[in-house]
Amino acid sequence: MHLHLVSDATGETIHSVARACFSQFEGVDAEEHNWTLIRTTGQIEKVLKKISENPGIVMCTIVSETLRRALQDGCRQLQIPCIPVLDPVIAALASHLGLQSKGLPGRQHELDAEYFHRIDAMTFALNHDDGQMTWDLQDADVVLVGVSRSSKTPTCMYLANRSINAANIPIVPGVPLPQDIFELKRENGPLIVGLTKEVESLVQIRRNRLRLLAEDQETDYIDPEIVRQEVSAARRLCSENNWPVIDVTRRSIEESAAAIMQLLKERRPDA
Repeated sequence: MHLHLVSDATGETIHSVARACFSQFEGVDAEEHNWTLIRTTGQIEKVLKKISENPGIVMCTIVSETLRRALQDGCRQLQIPCIPVLDPVIAALASHLGLQSKGLPGRQHELDAEYFHRIDAMTFALNHDDGQMTWDLQDADVVLVGVSRSSKTPTCMYLANRSINAANIPIVPGVPLPQDIFELKRENGPLIVGLTKEVESLVQIRRNRLRLLAEDQETDYIDPEIVRQEVSAARRLCSENNWPVIDVTRRSIEESAAAIMQLLKERRPDA
């Protein structure tokens, strides 16, 4: 089936909504057509022409009533369902707040202070990835520790996109963690969280990693018993330092980040 995602901005919102909705249906294979930055009636007409060539469900996030109505009218003529996903939310908010929606596209992407805070957080995550620049960890909101391939870096980048300064430090067998992490203030200092993963899953991910690097030889890096000892030692280290541990085996990056943000909120309610 064809799925048309029409947005007057970057399309991130409609793509996320569509993914969340279609994940609830088994065996549905949708070919996505993404139409972004649609802000004129001329663009709407071009989109409708493409929709007529590949008929399928249309989902849109268009805040301009004129453009949204033009898209809906065009889809009605083509006898194709058109779902404006923001309409019920905006209508409910307008009713509750007693205010009129501005109807201006892309306002969530304005270059305001929050935007630049996110950029700074991403820069922080890149500069403090994989144990780099440990001397200023006190500036972090969160420090992730864990064995290799436990999703530390992507989790940090997701947290950074939520304006959270996140650093990560690998736990490597035979290599002590930098002393800087043990000197962080317990009160008002960064939240230190250990990430772990089931041994079988970790071994498989590491094997795939080595295969991508054209490394086929057997090493301690993928030896199940050695990896088991490595994971146990990492858990023990976190326990000795009272660092909370999150098992990311069956969690998506988003779910792991959400759990970390909840821990951060519990520790710093005013953050």
